[in-house]
Order: sequence, then structure tokens, then C-alpha cells
Amino acid sequence: MARFFKIFLLLSLFGTIVGTGITYAFYQSVKDKIPTVEEMRATELQVPLRIYSSDGKLIEEFGEKRRTPISYEQIPALLEGAVLAAEDSNFYNHPGVDIMGLARSAMQILTTGHIVGGGSTITMQVARNYFLTFEQTFVRKFTEIIIALKMEQELSKEEILELYMNKIYLGKSSYGFQAAAQVYYNTTLDKLNLAQLAMIAGLPKAPSSYNPINRPSRALIRRNWILQRMLFLGMVDKDSYETAVIAPITAKNYGIQSEVNADYVAEMVRVELFQTFGKALYDEGMSVYTTIDSRLQESANNAILFGLSNYDERHGYRGSDETRPDLVEAPLEDQLKELKKFSRIGKWQSALVLSTTLKTAEIRLDNGERTELSWKAMRWAKPFIDNDKQGAKPESVLDILVKGDIIRVKPDAKLGWKLSQIPKAQSALISLNSKNGAIQSLVGGLNFKHNKFNRVTQSKRQPGSSFKPFIYSSAISSGYSAASIINDAPVVFNDPNLASAWRPTNDGGKFYGPTRIRQALYRSQNIVSVRLLDEMGIRPTLEFLRRFGFDPKELPNNLSLSLGSANLSPLQIATGYAVLSNGGFQVKPYIIDRVLDRNGDELYRSTPFTVCERCTPLETEEEGNEHTLVSALFDTNEGVQTLPVAPQVLDPEVDYIVYDMMRDVIKYGTGRRARVLKRDDIAGKTGTTNDGRDAWFSGFNGDVVTTVWSGFDNSDPLGRGEWGGSVSLPTWIEYMRDALANTEPSYIDKPSSLVTVRIDPKTGERALPGQKDAIFEVFREENVPEIKLASAQTGTISSDTSSNNDLIETTEEPILEELF
Repeated sequence: MARFFKIFLLLSLFGTIVGTGITYAFYQSVKDKIPTVEEMRATELQVPLRIYSSDGKLIEEFGEKRRTPISYEQIPALLEGAVLAAEDSNFYNHPGVDIMGLARSAMQILTTGHIVGGGSTITMQVARNYFLTFEQTFVRKFTEIIIALKMEQELSKEEILELYMNKIYLGKSSYGFQAAAQVYYNTTLDKLNLAQLAMIAGLPKAPSSYNPINRPSRALIRRNWILQRMLFLGMVDKDSYETAVIAPITAKNYGIQSEVNADYVAEMVRVELFQTFGKALYDEGMSVYTTIDSRLQESANNAILFGLSNYDERHGYRGSDETRPDLVEAPLEDQLKELKKFSRIGKWQSALVLSTTLKTAEIRLDNGERTELSWKAMRWAKPFIDNDKQGAKPESVLDILVKGDIIRVKPDAKLGWKLSQIPKAQSALISLNSKNGAIQSLVGGLNFKHNKFNRVTQSKRQPGSSFKPFIYSSAISSGYSAASIINDAPVVFNDPNLASAWRPTNDGGKFYGPTRIRQALYRSQNIVSVRLLDEMGIRPTLEFLRRFGFDPKELPNNLSLSLGSANLSPLQIATGYAVLSNGGFQVKPYIIDRVLDRNGDELYRSTPFTVCERCTPLETEEEGNEHTLVSALFDTNEGVQTLPVAPQVLDPEVDYIVYDMMRDVIKYGTGRRARVLKRDDIAGKTGTTNDGRDAWFSGFNGDVVTTVWSGFDNSDPLGRGEWGGSVSLPTWIEYMRDALANTEPSYIDKPSSLVTVRIDPKTGERALPGQKDAIFEVFREENVPEIKLASAQTGTISSDTSSNNDLIETTEEPILEELF
């Protein structure tokens, strides 16, 4: 017996020595994988890039992992209880490992030769998720235990639980419980009830198997088991348990719930930042604040839908997306499944026609609602033949719809729902703060998810007559006045830069004869523009156009330049118009205001060229960044100028005269529809290219400039009778109605050096005393026409350039409207 006991002691000692040796050997092999205390505390989570509007509303997230980190203090007590009940009820008592769990793992090794899983405490899960892989090996398990033990020595239980709550994967790309609350319930943890908290507490074990969306039955079983555990452990009372255990599943896949619809903006920002930060952009937790105004962005979205829908309906109804009479009697679930295949675009959603009468149609919306379409809601729907022709006007619902049609409808304030269709044409809108180039709203097309092509920045189209203000600016700068006479008559140009002789014409083929430049602009007379460019010279005009941000190399070197034949983007046109809007200063558009890291520290802040008439330019080697704005022109502490001042590229006198001429486009010309806004500070210009392939309107006041383009991506004509004033101007009006709401008129300052005199509207010369049809015109002092006095005795006319209070005004008030 003594011998046996001696052998047993020797074997035990040997086993202890061998075990210790093996343990030490394993420790030596894995010690490099064990993080230091500093590494444990400094561990950073992968947090997605978030893009916000200027007023802090979420536009988009980019990154594979959705995560919103929270502190331990933000963890609801019921969630902590649910997680501990599900994963580790002895969390606050063990040293980081569960001895019984480890024993089970040891038996697995002995019986199967490998680790099947289980036995992990929350601390061990944190060790695995932060510092290790998920491979099922003894070395990894051993390392996990060592790290867990060390974590328990160096970190508090609260710190460990906080790490767990933020790191764990919970399905649907959500990492951490706050992200899960947003994904499954579209809210934050503090707003979830007990049943919902228990539901997401059941996800760590198997996010796919217990997912309430994919596996609702299994998810419900696990949720109720967790609730039962919480009751057993005294974490909830019986009443709370009984209420929660019968609660229905309310989880849905909400995805990313952006607060602002600005997908084109988000993509612009992503591309811009990727060039600087690379792939780290997607998981470093950066927050990007753009210049986008969320209210104006929503107005821009609505304006695009409004303009395109109106255009589209004018050209007729193309019919249903599909006809499925078999769906009419099908179960609701099948109906909705088919309707969901036709994704929503903007305000348009799909609907199934269930029945029709002469004056109504009963429909099923894609949300399951059953409603009615009235005759008024569809009587617009003449059959579409082509962009120039429509069929006969329908006389009843039966001429338009049949049972089983899958159609598109949109909400209507008066009619409830209105028959509609997804427009084939496209439109784009950009609106700038003309004082610094900040992009306040941008829509690159009808729907980003269906077509990511950004027509504001990537599409180069001919601007047509909307380019003419730049030509007229060159003319005024060159010595012409708004009263200069140009003969609007047929002409042939043998331009060596053109393939053949060119005979430009006006829209409609009408010629007006001798015409004042002011009239020619608001009537959009092509011949006058061409003659002006011919007289000024193409080369000096191309050089002049640099002032508006245009590269002469991108512009045609021939007379067609005067009619807007260059291929330019809406962004470029808006940038040029900003010079006219702000008093003649060149600003550069930008969309990123600032970039913050995960801790809220500033990584980048924009520094744009900013209009400041009283400032002197900064003497710096580096020019302002075209994508970059700080909040003040001066450092408030030291009074030092901190922003680069926008260079003045256009004489204020020239700028004001062109602005005043463009106001007449709204008063009398092709932009007359905009008078509905009842603003006399706005100016603008329409543009339409040959065959109506492009329709433009650009307009502004002293603060904001907005450009709208409309057309087909394949350059098909928009159709007979469609112009910039009929297609794009209504969109501009709809947007500017909101953009200008509750704002004071913002005029461009009239330089005191300008002179307003009465002129003869037919000749552009100084009006005679008492001339009844005389009108007022504004001139640069050197261009004021001479006074011509008629002599009653000799019948001759003499010239006099002296001042005459009856004929000359130098008032600062806006000039009077022309008297016709």
C-alpha cells in the first residue's frame, strides 16, 4: 500500500511537472498574442463612415459593419439582465472563466479530439472578438482563457461588459446592441421594451438561427426562454414577464434610416474622401458634415419629381408596368409579393387594379391598403405615341385601365391618389450659396438607386441660351451698353472654324430688326448674340470667359459659342452664374464642410474663397480648396482675417447691368412664369438646344443661384413645344419657392457710379425732352449717350453731354420698368 501511494505521488508530481511544462510551453507560444493593458483599453471598434447635412441630419452610412458605440452608463438595466441571463448569469462572480464550462470543453477534447464550442463567459467572448480568430483549436482556446484572466485583472466588469455590448455581431450587418436596436426596431436601446430587449439579447448565440426576421419562430422560443431565465433569476417580476412573454414580434429590417434623401451627395463625398483616406474611411468612425441644407434638399427632391411628372404627363400614358389578371383573386400575400418587385421611386409606388367602372378603379397599394382612383385622378392619360404625339383623350376609366394592371400611383393632396408613371426623362438641380460656393442642395437625377450617373457633375450637355449672359457680360465689359443696337436680321457667316457657311436663326424663325441688347437678352434672340460675338472677336471673348470658371480649351472656337454650343455640366453653369449673383466674385463650389474623427476631433475643415468686399486678399502660397468653409471671415479673438477672399473678376458696374438685364427675362421674357414667386430681386435665363434635346433654367438673387437641367440621357428630343421655360423653369420655381420663403429681397448692389437716363426705346439714344415713349436705362458713365437737342429754327440736332436733372438720374433706387 505504501509502495502504491509512493508511486501515486511520484506520478502526480511527474504529471504536475509535465502539465506545468506543457502549460508554460503553450504560454510561451501564445504570449505574443496576449494584449497589454494599454492595448485592451485603447481597442478601437470598426465604426462606419457617417455623412450628415449641415444641420446634423444623417444622409448615409458607408461601411460593412453598422455600429453605434455606447458607454456602460447608456446600457439599459433590463438589457444587461437579459444578456447575462442568456450568456453568463455568473458574470459578476467568476474570474473570467467558468470552471464547469472548461471541464465540458476538456471532455470534448478527450472524446472528439477537438473543441466543439461552449463554455465561454462574456469575458472570454470579448477576448475572442477583439483579439483572436474564431477557429476551434486548443491553442486558440488556451489563449482565450489567458487573455480573459488577464482582462479580469486589469479591467472592471463594467468595462468588459461595455466592450461586449459594442462588439458582438447581431445579424443584418449590425455590430453591438445599439446598432441592433436601430436595425430591428428603428430606434435606440432606451426606447425598447422588455420583450424587444430580450429578443436582441438572444441574438449573440446564433444571429442567423435566432433572427426575428428570418427565423421568427425560433427567435420567439429563445426570447421567451430568456424571459423565463430573467424571472427565475429575479431580474423581472411576474407581471412584467407575463406581459413580455405574450408580446408579438415587432422586429423589421429597417436598414440604414437616413434622415435626408441625398444619395448623389453621399456618393460625391465618399469618392472625394476615399482619395485621401483610402479604405480606412469605412471603419474609422469618421463623421462628415456637408454644406447641404436638409430642408432645401427635400425641396430639391420634390421639385425634381414635380417637374418631371408634369412633363411626363403632358406626353401621354405609356400603359401599365404589367398586367396580371391572375393576381386579382390571389391571396394578399401573393399580391404584395408581386407588387414589391416594382420598387418605389420617389413618391411613386406600385398598385394592383382590382376592379374598374366607368368613373373609378379600385386598387391595392403595395402596403396592402385598398383604395380607389377617381376619374379626375387619371383623365390626363392620353395614350403615348411618341414625344410629339398622343392619342385620343380618354372618355372613361375603361379606356385607360383593365383589371389586373400593375400601375404606378402617387399621393395627391386633393385626389388622394393619382395615376402616374415613372418618367423616362431625367433632370438635375444644383443650388449654391453664391457668396462662398457652398452647395446647399443637389439632385443628380430621378433616382440614384436605379441610375448612379450624377448629371450635375458628370453630364456635359449644351446649355443653349442659358450661356448668353456670359457673352453679354463680355459685351458690356467691352464698351457696349444695354441700349446698344444690334440688327436682328438674316446673316450668313463663313467661319473658317465651321465646316460650311452658317445661317443662324431665332427660335420661331422671326427677325426683329434693330434691337437693343437688353431686349435681345430677354427675348433670347440668337442673331444678336452671334453678331455680338462676331464684333467682339472669339479669342478675346474666350479669354474673358475664364472669369466665370470656364476653361477656353473646353469651349468651341467658333461663333456657335454665342448660342451655348459648349458641352458643360450644370455645376459649371451654376458656378458661372454665381459670379453674376454675388457682385462679380469668383467662388468655387464645395460640399464638404468638415470631417471629424470618432472622438469628435477635427481632421479637416474647408477654407473656401468667400465674397468680402471690404477684405483684402490673403497673401498665401496655397489657394483655397474648391471643396473646402470656416464659420467666420475674421478670427474673433485677434481680428485677423482667416478666409481666402474670392477674387473680383467682373467689374461691379458690368455685373449690375447684366443682372438688371436678366431681371427683365423674368419680367418680360422667357422666364415670365417665375413672376408667380412675386419677387423682383430674381434674375435668370432659359436655355433650349436644337430639337429641344436639353432644357435649362438658371436663376439667382444676391444670395443663391440655382441651375436646373432636363432632358434624356440618350439625347432624344423632349418633344414639340418643350423649352427650358416649360420643362426646367417649373422645377426651378418649385424649388425657389421654398428656398426664398421668409427671406428678404436680396438685390445686387448698384454701384453709385452708374447713371440712369431716359432713352428712345427704338434707337437707344438719349430721349428728347418731353418724349412720351421714353424709357429709363442704366449706363456706365463713359457710355451715357449724348443729349441731342432739336433746334426749332434750323431743324438741326446738336449734341450736349452736360448734366440735366430732367434727363439723368444717379439715384441708388432700382431703375423703373420699361414703359411698354
